[in-house]
Amino acid sequence: MSRRAAREEAFKLLYQMDIHKEDKDEVLETFFKENNFEDGDKAYIQDVVTGTMKHIDEINSLIEKNTIGWKINRISKVNMAILRLAVFEMLKREDIPMSVSINEAVELAKTYDNVESGAFINGVLGSISKQLQVRS
Repeated sequence: MSRRAAREEAFKLLYQMDIHKEDKDEVLETFFKENNFEDGDKAYIQDVVTGTMKHIDEINSLIEKNTIGWKINRISKVNMAILRLAVFEMLKREDIPMSVSINEAVELAKTYDNVESGAFINGVLGSISKQLQVRS
């Protein structure tokens, strides 16, 4: 499986957890029982899903600070799952360049929402990227 496909599966899991308010450990356990993944893909999915949930407050705060004129509860659940995944990668995954996280998030938004969502995601993540680069 490609990293892109693994990222898409992680996005779907984050979306599912947000919609159904399910326990992440149960969701992951069921997901991995029902699907066969190579060890690298499984490790990536496990890391980004559990890491995103562990750092959800920090991630949500960054998103909210960078969505001028938008309250976080007005952002669609699809776009929130995409943003959360990308922000986690930008914050915690040094093996993934920020530009890759942004580009992949834009493609997910175009696939699961629409072109305008892709532009929205790009703008928010671009702003966050600039803030994170200043920090380091």
